[in-house]
Amino acid sequence: MCSRYSLVCIDNLCGRFRVVDPSDGFHSHFNIAAGSTNPVIVVHDRAEARMMQWGLVPHWARDIKTLHRPVNARAENLAEKPMFRDLVRTRRCLVPASGFFEWKEHWGKKIPFYFYKPADPVFAFAGLYDIWQNPAGVSLATYVIITTPANSVVAPVHHRMPAILRQDDEIRWVSRGPIPPEEMHRILAPAPADGLAVYPVSDRVNDAKADDERVIAPLKGL
Repeated sequence: MCSRYSLVCIDNLCGRFRVVDPSDGFHSHFNIAAGSTNPVIVVHDRAEARMMQWGLVPHWARDIKTLHRPVNARAENLAEKPMFRDLVRTRRCLVPASGFFEWKEHWGKKIPFYFYKPADPVFAFAGLYDIWQNPAGVSLATYVIITTPANSVVAPVHHRMPAILRQDDEIRWVSRGPIPPEEMHRILAPAPADGLAVYPVSDRVNDAKADDERVIAPLKGL
């Protein structure tokens, strides 16, 4: 799964994805949690970065106060889930990121680990999004991050990981129209292990309000 991630070093975010600037602006965040609002890359008439809330609200939902809002969607069964099967055909998106966190028990305590790509300070998770409207017509745009089985770097810590897109596949992922199942399987395969690195971090990440460089600083003495 993916329940926390970071987006830092974003001075050239829109240049990296060749999109229009997000209208609400965005600063680096080291500890992105569910319910927060973050830039997501979509394509309509053109590619653009839109600010969306993490935690999906389907457009057909009636009462969102009691709705379970997933933050992840498993790549293996997207076409089977009513909440995701239409979105995977028509509302795919890129979720810019610089790294993600997973936890592993160590000596009776859960230690968080930070995974990142040394050669790529900003990359993209595969995501899905939807737009819900309340009775007054006010819109809420939300998204989920797709996950895959873990690769050999992530597996010692957790059995799932976010679907990190190859840069060559990013444009295809947000292109119009459905993607054939065999191509979908290739695009959403676990990310190659040789491009990913990891180190333990402090438990500051457990506090969603903690959002500074210390959250992703390597933990010493473990």
